[in-house]
Amino acid sequence: MRTTTVVVGAGHAGLAMSWHLARRSIDHVVLERGEVANSWRTERWDSLTLLTPNWQSRLPGFGYEGSHPDGFRTMPETIAFIEQYAKAVAAPVRVHTRVTAVRGRGDGYEVATTDGTWQCDTVVLANGACNIATVPALSAAVPAGIATLTASQYRNPRQLAEGGVMVVGASASGAQIADEIQRSGRQVTVAVGEHVRLPRIYRGRDILWWMDRAGVLDERYDAMDDINRARNLPSMQLAGYPDRRAIDLNSLTRIGVKLVGRLAGINAGKAQFSGSLRNVCALADLKMNRLLNQIDEWAAANGAGESAPPPERFEPTALEASPPLVLDLTRGAIRTILWATGFRPDYSWLEVPVLDRKGRVRHDGGVAESPGMYVVGLPFLRRRKSSLIDGAADDGRDLSAHLASYLDSRSSPARPAS
Repeated sequence: MRTTTVVVGAGHAGLAMSWHLARRSIDHVVLERGEVANSWRTERWDSLTLLTPNWQSRLPGFGYEGSHPDGFRTMPETIAFIEQYAKAVAAPVRVHTRVTAVRGRGDGYEVATTDGTWQCDTVVLANGACNIATVPALSAAVPAGIATLTASQYRNPRQLAEGGVMVVGASASGAQIADEIQRSGRQVTVAVGEHVRLPRIYRGRDILWWMDRAGVLDERYDAMDDINRARNLPSMQLAGYPDRRAIDLNSLTRIGVKLVGRLAGINAGKAQFSGSLRNVCALADLKMNRLLNQIDEWAAANGAGESAPPPERFEPTALEASPPLVLDLTRGAIRTILWATGFRPDYSWLEVPVLDRKGRVRHDGGVAESPGMYVVGLPFLRRRKSSLIDGAADDGRDLSAHLASYLDSRSSPARPAS
């Protein structure tokens, strides 16, 4: 089978790229291992909602048209939205077609699948950044009798054993899951590492409204002093609750969650925590206030603050005087450990030498080091919003333009490849 471009993955990023390719009349196919929006269907917990408001679900040629723009989609609603998009743009998706290998062949690529092999000139990797849960090596020392699972395996509190739960990680997933489990009646302890604290509502508006209007989410990768650092920042500590409440550490401690420092080791059945909890929280508070200062400055310069409530600052993260540094896991207080320690992409099928030592594609704003190969849907790919649904349109536009230029250069011997 032959086509110009193969897109691997039919999530929102792959479908957005398909829209842009179609607009440029570039022949292509979108290969999906399961159904459209497969990761949303199979790797999310039951109560999860998008942390972005409905109005921010903007895909090229498609957006929110309901009566609740400031609400938050549930997982079934998110899946339906992406399904509707695939149908609306008539994306050439082949479902239940797992890619088993991508290899360089001549001046193009060979894409082997469970349903045949494709020959193509260009490849777009749109399989996402959250395929495999990252679990620290120290997990091997968890005592027998304590159940462990990852955020992608968690569905609801009913699947957990009775008793205490330690959630390792305090970014979006860790904070939301800790909140739900604590409210189910179990005692939760959160091991807190680096996190990004944000208020849900600021000066009467959703914080993402301010970040969108002030241009924060459009900050480009090539303007960052340290793009690798920016790409590895934890996800925003936000949740899409109907009451639009905050999900910071203060909200967790108010309902009884206990906070400890970063899990540094497990030795002889005892969990050992870093003593830097206070510093980590102070840094998160400092960065939040810097962002709020940036928003206030933009609002003042653009007249956006005239009709809004005045600037406000939030209480610093409250911690007990001496958070414990050791917790004996053999005493039965903790029955489950949930790893909310991040994810990484799965490129085990990629046989082109573009992966770094951590198994991530080496790229410049989505342009991989192998000519004609592209990647979409990764954190801060080209903009701060790249990992959000809202970021797929702009990134896809830029990369489809590069891809088209690359194809043009191949057909014109007088012009070198981009």
